Amino acid sequence: MTVARRCAVVLGTVLIAGVFLMAPGVVRAEPAPQWRYTLVGFSSASARDMDVYESPDGTDFTMIGKSAYRPAVGYVRDPSIVRHTDGMYYVTYTTADGATIGIARSSDRLGWEHVRTVPLPLCCAFLWGTGDGKGPVAPPLFSGSAGFRDGPSLSPFTTKAWAPEWFVDGDRVHIIVSLSTGGGFVPYLLTATDSSLRKWGWPVPIAGIGADHIDTTVVKVGSLYHAFTKNETKKLIEHAVAPALRGPYSFVSPGKWGHLIEGPAVIELPDGKWRMYLDAYAERKYLYSDSADLTTWSTPKELPGLSGTVRHFSVLREPGIPVG
Repeated sequence: MTVARRCAVVLGTVLIAGVFLMAPGVVRAEPAPQWRYTLVGFSSASARDMDVYESPDGTDFTMIGKSAYRPAVGYVRDPSIVRHTDGMYYVTYTTADGATIGIARSSDRLGWEHVRTVPLPLCCAFLWGTGDGKGPVAPPLFSGSAGFRDGPSLSPFTTKAWAPEWFVDGDRVHIIVSLSTGGGFVPYLLTATDSSLRKWGWPVPIAGIGADHIDTTVVKVGSLYHAFTKNETKKLIEHAVAPALRGPYSFVSPGKWGHLIEGPAVIELPDGKWRMYLDAYAERKYLYSDSADLTTWSTPKELPGLSGTVRHFSVLREPGIPVG
């Protein structure tokens, strides 16, 4: 076959294929999304209801479950979602019922069942900055001593267990939770001791972040752990890094995310960049900020469609699952 004839045959084949694809009744299959992002947050209308959303890109979210989960008692504030090795989805959340956090699970993200309420009765005693702000100011040479307004807590009894966050490190499942005996919150680490996520080890404080920090979330890149946490006094998000999950953490320069924000949630985008979601609670807006390296961050923008409808959410990224 001559070169000219070969080219003519190839061109004719391409034209026929094009006509076939454009013919009426022929449906072209769209490629499946590379990622599925599932968002869970408590409703702005009710702290007892958890709503579920999904997105193919981490930007445009569609509600798939309104009031998808309501615990029998207590709240479902600050939910954090993970998919476990058993294929089930799990959320942990603030019950606002004293020193406990809740855990629930689902096979499809829409129908949820309570797994257990985890008691966290003890924390914070003798840790600097955990006092309740009562009593006299410490005299000279006793600054920060127990029993004074500016000292650590003398009580070992937890009064608040807030903002639990899942963190999976290899084959270990953890929950990062903020505990308080009445003063400043301290980030603690729980570790599951069985695969059912019903049994948990004793909580241990995360070193280096210190008291008066809440809403702590961690991502790992390479061998470095990045913690993003709300400074409760300054009402802003801080960034700290460590060589191990338990620390010790060292604070580094944060992004310019503004003030009166909380609930940071960090996920990887389809293009490999990172995104942080932020609850600008005073303005009733949800914001996001992007980074290629977790160091330099873009100016926060408002997240489409969610401001004023959902509070303190988390996002789970899963590979290769079609949306819907």
